[in-house]
Amino acid sequence: MLVDSHCHLDFPNFAEDLPGVIARAEAAGVTGMLTISTRIAKARVYEALSEAHPQIWHTVGTHPNGAGDEPDVPTEEIVALTHHPRCVGIGEAGLDYHYEDAAPEAVQERVFRRHIAASRETGLPLVIHARDADEHMESVLVDEMKRGAFKAVLHCFSSGRRLAEVGVELGLFVSFSGIVTFRRSHELRDIALAVPRDRILVETDAPFLAPEPHRGRSNEPAYTADTARSLAKTLDMEFEAFASLTTANFHRLFDKATPSGGRAA
Repeated sequence: MLVDSHCHLDFPNFAEDLPGVIARAEAAGVTGMLTISTRIAKARVYEALSEAHPQIWHTVGTHPNGAGDEPDVPTEEIVALTHHPRCVGIGEAGLDYHYEDAAPEAVQERVFRRHIAASRETGLPLVIHARDADEHMESVLVDEMKRGAFKAVLHCFSSGRRLAEVGVELGLFVSFSGIVTFRRSHELRDIALAVPRDRILVETDAPFLAPEPHRGRSNEPAYTADTARSLAKTLDMEFEAFASLTTANFHRLFDKATPSGGRAA
């Protein structure tokens, strides 16, 4: 049994075949999917997805690439949206300096810190997006953790070893996507070896970053199994044991993610 800890089931790629996507996931042993918010303005879309499908939970938040579109959403509004019984986390939020037309760094940081505050207030985990921003991300995380602890995962990890080490020191989880299966991802696999096993999650980030042997296709939750199989081999674990481990890790972090929507006992 596996959980895809990060996918985007609201994207157009899945609009015409969502029942098929879910069926293929379940056939591959992926029995839970966390669809991730990229815009707070779309909260009702995520709520409808998770209400309609017991295999799906959702989060609420603003992706850093959308920080310029939602620069001033107050923490209180984020917190209020988490009251939905199937909302199990905050985000994805963070820092992304990859694109030239990205929102200004100050705007991204302000939006990110408000999400951290919402995570701290609600006790729900924060899904962190970090791209080409390792030093700034480390600085914000260290500073915010001093203000008060919060739970979080560094999603689709592709940053440097230093950020992984700092994240682990701060108590964060680290999630690996299909990137870890790519032939040239030797350094990323070495980083995965150094992450404590009880902090590892797996994800697709679907529809992006399909793992081998599906690279170049649209990604979907069923392919979580391929990433998990590759990572289990890297860690010298049996696939079934690794699947059980990452599923238990997911539910320990996202402890509100039960079929009924209530917190686990």
